[in-house]
Amino acid sequence: MADDKSAQRIPTVIADDLHIVYRVHGGGSGKGSATAALSRIIGRKSAPSIREVHAVKGVSFTAYRGEAIGLIGSNGSGKSTMLKAIAGLLPAERGKVYTDGQPSLLGVNAALMNDLTGERNVILGGLAMGMTREEIRERYQDIVDFSGINEKGDFISLPMRTYSSGMGARLRFSIAAAKSHDVLMIDEALATGDRAFQKRSEARIRELRKEAGTVFLVSHNNKSIRDTCDRVLWLEKGVLVMDGPTDEVVSAYEKETSK
Repeated sequence: MADDKSAQRIPTVIADDLHIVYRVHGGGSGKGSATAALSRIIGRKSAPSIREVHAVKGVSFTAYRGEAIGLIGSNGSGKSTMLKAIAGLLPAERGKVYTDGQPSLLGVNAALMNDLTGERNVILGGLAMGMTREEIRERYQDIVDFSGINEKGDFISLPMRTYSSGMGARLRFSIAAAKSHDVLMIDEALATGDRAFQKRSEARIRELRKEAGTVFLVSHNNKSIRDTCDRVLWLEKGVLVMDGPTDEVVSAYEKETSK
């Protein structure tokens, strides 16, 4: 029976000795951008300095269909960089990322159009995820209700620039969660909104897993990780410190960070 179960484990994401390097222009001299520009104009400096940031260092793991995987670690540990690499938004310096299906990255800064109404953004967001107009029409009210942004007024008909950051994040999550995904990556989305919205979000992630997808969640909220994920990757300074069952990894992380 164990062999049958392992045979059913279908890989969706494989990171193989993955390295991601950012190249940041300027910033090495400590001078402001205006001073640096003036120096170049008068010939004191011919080109800006380039600083390399090795954000992910030799990370390897395999994610399987039906898993919800949390990414934890201190600020700057490489969590969001890892999601962008899986989504194909950042090239690998060395190593490879292999994905089965189309990864979808949802972050609190996901691009929606601030000058358009929430209603128009639901339509555009749905189309961008590959939904048909008919599917969007069928799921439109569910998306609005799930987000909760209309609970205190008709905000869905107002431009998104009038929304609080929490309202915008809830709408982004609601649009993304309206569709099943091969690989869904969520960056801090559950940190926004009240506990009622977080509970709805966690329940929807569990549904997405049952629909044969894989979910990655980056969050500083360890309770959300524990409530949502069955596996956790712990990153520090771009290195994979630990990969294992949620309780085991989160407990080790909390013990380390409490020192």
